[in-house]
Amino acid sequence: MTGTARRTHLTSVHTVAVPVTDQDRALAFYVGVLGCEVRLDGSYGPGARWLEVAPPGAATTLALVRRDDAPSGVDTGIRLATRDAAADHAALRAAGADVDPELIDMGPQVPPMFTFRDPDGNTLVVVQLA
Repeated sequence: MTGTARRTHLTSVHTVAVPVTDQDRALAFYVGVLGCEVRLDGSYGPGARWLEVAPPGAATTLALVRRDDAPSGVDTGIRLATRDAAADHAALRAAGADVDPELIDMGPQVPPMFTFRDPDGNTLVVVQLA
């Protein structure tokens, strides 16, 4: 890009879609196990439900989108931030979530993190930020 001309007016990432097969089951997991809050739960057409959740205070939401025509169980690429990866890892394991058995520790230059899967097998990562 040359000069200082602005091409768009984009300011942030608002929502990231996560494909799910059962929105109520996904909602129970994201709210009841992960501790997210419901930001939007409404219909946008006959039989169509738009459902957004987010960690408390987060700007970006996760849209739990029912997808009958697309696979769930994908690597979402989503990284959730935490202040304490070890505590969250233990809490999710205690809650029966599908969490990798160990924290990922790649040395002092990389923050601790772990991978988990939601009830549809979608993979997300929790990363500890200072």
